[in-house]
Amino acid sequence: MASLKELRGRITGVKSTRKITNAMKMVAASKLRRAQSQAEAARPYAEAMGRMMAELAAASRGADASSLPTLLGGTGKDQVHLVVVLTSDRGLAGGFNANIVRSARQLIRTLRDEGRTVRLLPVGRKGADILAKEYPDLVVERVAGTEGRDVGFDKAEYVGKKIVAMLEAGEIDRCTLIYNRFVNAMTQIAIQLPLVPLSVAENDNAAPAEAAQYEFEPDEATLLANLLPRNLQVQIFSALLESAAGEQGARMTAMDNASRNASKAIDRLSQKYNRTRQANITNELIEIISGAEAV
Repeated sequence: MASLKELRGRITGVKSTRKITNAMKMVAASKLRRAQSQAEAARPYAEAMGRMMAELAAASRGADASSLPTLLGGTGKDQVHLVVVLTSDRGLAGGFNANIVRSARQLIRTLRDEGRTVRLLPVGRKGADILAKEYPDLVVERVAGTEGRDVGFDKAEYVGKKIVAMLEAGEIDRCTLIYNRFVNAMTQIAIQLPLVPLSVAENDNAAPAEAAQYEFEPDEATLLANLLPRNLQVQIFSALLESAAGEQGARMTAMDNASRNASKAIDRLSQKYNRTRQANITNELIEIISGAEAV
């Protein structure tokens, strides 16, 4: 049985831990409000940009495939796939990073079973550490995340230019982005978003009827060549904002659970401490009474 001194030390330690987790929960909650508003504000723009690209792509279907930008149709091959994985730079966020890495593993396994070659571009230290350890030969570059600071467009711009450079150099044929979409503080959904080639499947049925309502100036191919790189960066930027909001929500929830568990542990240890103390007092009284009777 633990002594009173050991129990007091454990109670003090758990109380210190609870103070830390409570502080981290409040910090995450304050950051979550800002990150959530930024993610929600970026969604309509990213979705509208995606719809516009889909309409331009639908209007360009009759054009020669070789004249279309590679961001639209890829390289014409389907052999080398680049997987961009967005995770956080810091831990203590529950299953936030584990869900993304699990989704990445599933996609890698599926592509390899189909005979495809996989390349990895992890963004964020946590995912990079895990993936570099499991798939050291697949990682083309490790990109630092936001380190808990506000997400800047320069990060999305860098990743977008990296993808375009690899695509134009013929190093990859397709690209998929994996990130956590923010739903609420307790829920983040792992999303696999195809970036290259541009997906227009959801517009297939409406494209023939709607395409005639638009006239593009300059021509569709020129517009696509100028707007597709920007759309790529916008989609990555939106994913970064979603991931940042999801990280703070996951951390706030994880720290709240940790604080609750610490409070329960303190209650159990306090109860054990009181019982041990009472037992010691009882034993001392018995010894005193026994000694008095002996005299």
